[in-house]
Amino acid sequence: MTGARRQETAGVPEDELLLREAEKIVVALGRMFPGLCEVVLHDLRDPDQSIRAIESNLSGREVDEPATELGLARIQDPGFPDIVQNYANRFPDGRPAKSTSVGIKNSAGQYVAAICLNLDVSLFASAARSLNNLVRTDEQEQPLTETLRARTAAELRAVIEEFAAARGQTPRSLGTPAKKELVRTLKTSGFLQVKHSVQVVTELLGVSRATVYNYLRSP
Repeated sequence: MTGARRQETAGVPEDELLLREAEKIVVALGRMFPGLCEVVLHDLRDPDQSIRAIESNLSGREVDEPATELGLARIQDPGFPDIVQNYANRFPDGRPAKSTSVGIKNSAGQYVAAICLNLDVSLFASAARSLNNLVRTDEQEQPLTETLRARTAAELRAVIEEFAAARGQTPRSLGTPAKKELVRTLKTSGFLQVKHSVQVVTELLGVSRATVYNYLRSP
C-alpha cells in the first residue's frame, strides 16, 4: 500500500477517518459509565466548533461548541503532551471532576482530535464518607462541640456531604424536607456566616439562592 493510500482509505481523508474511529471509542466509553464519566470528542481542526460528540453529558455542553483552553493549547503547539492524565477539574455547577485528555495526531504529526474524559468525583466522595461513617466509632457522646475559630468553605462542603452520606444519598438527591433541615442546621451551626456560603449551598444542593432563603423562612 502506498503512502497516499495510507493517508486516504476508500476515498476518506486520513483526518476524517481518525475522527470517525475516535468517535466509536467516545460512544463506547460514555455508554459504559453513564452518569459517572463524561466523554467528549474534539475536532481540533475547527476550534470554534470543536465538540464533535459528547456521551454521558455532565457539563451541559453541546455538539459544535468551542474547544477548551487545553484544546487550544494543543492546536497551537504540536509538541503539547499527547496525554494529560488525572488532573483536577470542575463542572459548571461546581461539582469536582477528575479529567484526562488524549490527543490524536495524523501521520504528519498534527493534532486533529482529542478524547477527553471527565469523571464526576463528587459521587465517590459521598460514597467514601458513607464508608467512613460506617466504620467510625465514638469514644464518648458529647452534646456540643465548641469551635474557637472561623468556619471555612471546605468545612461547609464537608458538612453538607456528610449530611447526605448519612442518609445514603448525594446532596443533590436529598428530598426537599431533608434540604430544609440541612439549611437550617447550617444556619444554627454558623456555617451560613462563611463567605460565599449560600453559593456553595446552591451548587451542592442544586437549588437557587431564592430556594435557600425560602427554606430559612418557611415553618
